[in-house]
Amino acid sequence: MKKIIVMTMMLFACISYAAAQQQAEIKFDKVTHDFGTFSEENSVQSCTFSFTNVGTAPLVINQAIASCGCTVPSYTKQPIAPGQKGEIKVTYNGKGKFPGHFKKTITVRTNGTPEMTRLYIEGTMTEASEQKQ
Repeated sequence: MKKIIVMTMMLFACISYAAAQQQAEIKFDKVTHDFGTFSEENSVQSCTFSFTNVGTAPLVINQAIASCGCTVPSYTKQPIAPGQKGEIKVTYNGKGKFPGHFKKTITVRTNGTPEMTRLYIEGTMTEASEQKQ
């Protein structure tokens, strides 16, 4: 009886170890984007963060949440196969916001490693009247 229990436990350990080897892994081309200086008249700015699944299992982005309502991320909803690329498009809308420097964070959660990655956007929005002078 002891041999059967030991063999069963070893079988489960081997299966668990084999399953753990199949892991998605996200690798971003860059994690920061600087919009530079732009006018309040052109307050909507967008950028794209590209990534690759460098793991051995399909990668799923569970969520991408911005630190502020003025920043909206949109991302690839389908699983990304190993070796394939995906992207997260981030749109910043400064309309109605005070001019000046800003820095926003987008938190990305996945089924792979790392489970959480932070992306950053920043820039400086100037008043519309400053650009006309």
